[in-house]
Amino acid sequence: MSRATAVLAGVSVAASVALSLGALPMRALAAEEVDLELVLAADGSGSIDNDELRLQREGWASALTSAEVLNGIRDGLTGRIVVAYVEWGGPDSQVTVVDWQVIKDAISAADFAEKLRTRPRGAYGYNSISNAIDYAVNRVETNAYQGIRKIIDVSGDGPNIGGRPLAAARGDALAKGFTINALAIRRPGGRPGGPGGMALETYYAEALIGGPGAFVEIADSQSPFALAAKRKLVQEIAGRPRETRHAQSDAAQR
Repeated sequence: MSRATAVLAGVSVAASVALSLGALPMRALAAEEVDLELVLAADGSGSIDNDELRLQREGWASALTSAEVLNGIRDGLTGRIVVAYVEWGGPDSQVTVVDWQVIKDAISAADFAEKLRTRPRGAYGYNSISNAIDYAVNRVETNAYQGIRKIIDVSGDGPNIGGRPLAAARGDALAKGFTINALAIRRPGGRPGGPGGMALETYYAEALIGGPGAFVEIADSQSPFALAAKRKLVQEIAGRPRETRHAQSDAAQR
């Protein structure tokens, strides 16, 4: 082989390698390792007024900056998690309020919390939990992180109404290795939030949650949202079962 031929062959190989790398997803090229990729998928639908929206955001902000949650993050293998906050409404309305941010200490947690408290609302329409799950899965699959675990954390005050069937979205997410947890916001006066007079936490346990250790937490007058959110995050970050106010559903493991 002549020198010129060898040079051309080398250029061809290099070009092939470059093209191959270009075809790889971003997270496969330079993914930052974290203990947990967490999407907080909060109800921003028409049933949530501005005061209730602020209550949810303040609750998550307070939980993320709490000593209990920060200690749990520091105890992880990498000592950091990555979080995105999404609000959902109708089938065509999912909004990323705070995009992916690594949380590893009080400073990074406080920065995330400040963004969460000050960003405007944008979701509209009614209750497509299924499309919110699809949106959350896509946010994880297209980010620049590689987590040991992947969790979608749905908080809401009602059942799935629109979009594709909830069972289909749930099944697709579980097949990709996600865990789906839920925080049921009980309505005032004990009004049932699930379909057909079913308690909302029962509906979420039977139809929504799934994956290893999946569970439902409850927010009500006995357990205000901020407290329920903190309890939930501590358990999710620790990655091990503990007693909650609602037993896990057998269906969660399927």
